[in-house]
Amino acid sequence: MMNSSLYSILPEIQDALRYGRPVLALESTIIAHGMPYPQNVAFAREADRLVRSVGVIPATIAIVSGKICVGLDNEQLEHIASDKNIYKVAVRDLSHNVSNGFSGATTVSATMRVAHKVGISVFSTGGIGGVHRDWSSSADVSQDLHELGRTPLVVVSSGAKAILDLPKTVEFLESLSVPVFGYKTNDFPAFYSCESGIKIGRRLESPKGVAEQFETHRFLGLSSAILLANPVPREEEIERGVVSVYIEKALVEAKESGVCGKELTPFLLGKICRLSGGVSLKTNIALALNNVHLGARIALALSKNG
Repeated sequence: MMNSSLYSILPEIQDALRYGRPVLALESTIIAHGMPYPQNVAFAREADRLVRSVGVIPATIAIVSGKICVGLDNEQLEHIASDKNIYKVAVRDLSHNVSNGFSGATTVSATMRVAHKVGISVFSTGGIGGVHRDWSSSADVSQDLHELGRTPLVVVSSGAKAILDLPKTVEFLESLSVPVFGYKTNDFPAFYSCESGIKIGRRLESPKGVAEQFETHRFLGLSSAILLANPVPREEEIERGVVSVYIEKALVEAKESGVCGKELTPFLLGKICRLSGGVSLKTNIALALNNVHLGARIALALSKNG
């Protein structure tokens, strides 16, 4: 049973969930730690507009002063986007941040857990976390992967973040029994780039097809998520070879600066943004909005089928 004193759900989202209208979950780490201010606010508002344009209610999830918020008002959005003391909250951090009254931006794993708890079935993000490149020495594997293995949602992303070890990430997903489908592709996307060179054997061609696949998944009682790999729009991608150069330089600087753990990803993304002259931020926004639009259409298809 959900403890209502720990949650704050916007009335329009409560009504939509009560009456079976479509809702799309959105994370807040992409706002607080994935993009600079004020571009992050502009992104969040455009994401909101896109979701509503297809008749779906957006539900951005975050923690504000110890309350798990499902949907943010303008004041809360500004707080998450501009405050420098916003924690990065994965599943393991949820209870700590709530019990201490902190404000935090939810990662993929925490957003999935909250979305499932309140009854939201579709979640769009930019790229999932995964197995880090120094895995053999650090054992650094994102909580996102474990959550994908145990929480039944449709998760729309442009693969995993390009800074990761993508082949090991895909293998790890397989070991967790997470079905990975390419959306109109047979190549696992590499976040900024359409292809990673890693082939995936399953693909889906429409929001209706994704909805039907997920309904079968749930009917069979499978507990994992379905990961839908949706490539960045071709006209917005950065060529893989170019991205690789940026990533290698960023990794060297991170090692020299002693950056690790949950601080590593935002550090690397920021460094790549500077090295690319801001092009990577433009690509990040484009792929995330593309995933938001697709996720909204899937949520709509699920509600119609239901």
